[in-house]
Amino acid sequence: MAYWLMKSEPDAYGWADLVRDGEGYWDGVRNNAAAGHIKAMQPGDLALFYHSNIGLEAVGIMEIVAPAEPDRTDESGRWVAVRVRPVRALPRPVSLKAIKAEPRLADIAMIRQSRLSVVPVSDAHWAVLMEMAGL
Repeated sequence: MAYWLMKSEPDAYGWADLVRDGEGYWDGVRNNAAAGHIKAMQPGDLALFYHSNIGLEAVGIMEIVAPAEPDRTDESGRWVAVRVRPVRALPRPVSLKAIKAEPRLADIAMIRQSRLSVVPVSDAHWAVLMEMAGL
């Protein structure tokens, strides 16, 4: 199993929307590196749902439910999307400020590659994030 962090603007599609829908279609990624991460995802992988722009915090855990597929919002056929389902809300959201302040997360991909909307999370970083979230 692999771990990921996936960013979405909560006013466009937030954690509450995913919970309401029961399953989401993670589309609209238009960056080669982020799309490569989506292509690497496998069913059963877990991802943090991170509210970007508004909130700036990880708020929930999602499960990848199917391999990457063509992004139906992309007429060029170049980009991919993935289906996700909510697993649980984090007892304590983990803010960007807290992530940056935690020395054990100094080299986490979301900080090193802050412009990417989808990044891998190492096992060690996942454990720290879960600890910070109260899990």
